[in-house]
Amino acid sequence: MDLKEYWLNNTGKKITKWTHYFPVYEKHFKPLTDKPIKILEIGILNGGSLQMWRKYFHPDSVIVGIDINPDCEVHEEDGVHVRIGDQSDPEFLQSLIDEFGKFDLVIDDGSHHVSHVNKTFQFLYPKIQNTGIYLIEDTHAAYWSSHGGSMDNPETINNVSKSMVDKINAEHTHGQIKPDFFTYETKCMSVYDSIVVFERGNVGAKRPEEYGGPKSNEVFIIKTH
Repeated sequence: MDLKEYWLNNTGKKITKWTHYFPVYEKHFKPLTDKPIKILEIGILNGGSLQMWRKYFHPDSVIVGIDINPDCEVHEEDGVHVRIGDQSDPEFLQSLIDEFGKFDLVIDDGSHHVSHVNKTFQFLYPKIQNTGIYLIEDTHAAYWSSHGGSMDNPETINNVSKSMVDKINAEHTHGQIKPDFFTYETKCMSVYDSIVVFERGNVGAKRPEEYGGPKSNEVFIIKTH
């Protein structure tokens, strides 16, 4: 199934998306479609994207949508669970994990308010599956004062992401940055126009090695410190 084609030909509930999001979805979501997974979408609006994910992912996947608007309960249907609550409330978020287990994919398309996005990420990211994906949409709102954003606000997900680049590389900073959970449990970050994606995963041993030369079966460990 091609997500953009589905969107363009959608006759179901309305789906509001930026056109350039779909290649990003396909790149990061396609590898997750071959087996049942648990998906959390933050922000329901018209319910159309929940239907889209239901069609796109494995039919035995668990899809959960959350929203602060109780009217969104009408979008619950077979294979789609709807829960009403505040995305920045840790007790509410924990209740989702208690009910459904660890999520393989989180899509934050919620309020886009700076404090909400950051609080949700800080709480949920360590609690998703250790090979899970956390995608945040509409990060352009991080620049808008109407959403608590600005270029200098350290809480915006864009500025948080910039600091996370250093966290990923913490082991190479000669003690300037202390390695932490994010350092060891994040495989990569991908930044796009209005989207940032964090992929969980332990990359294993990180060391430079040298192969080749007269005795190709020898391995030389290159000291960097």
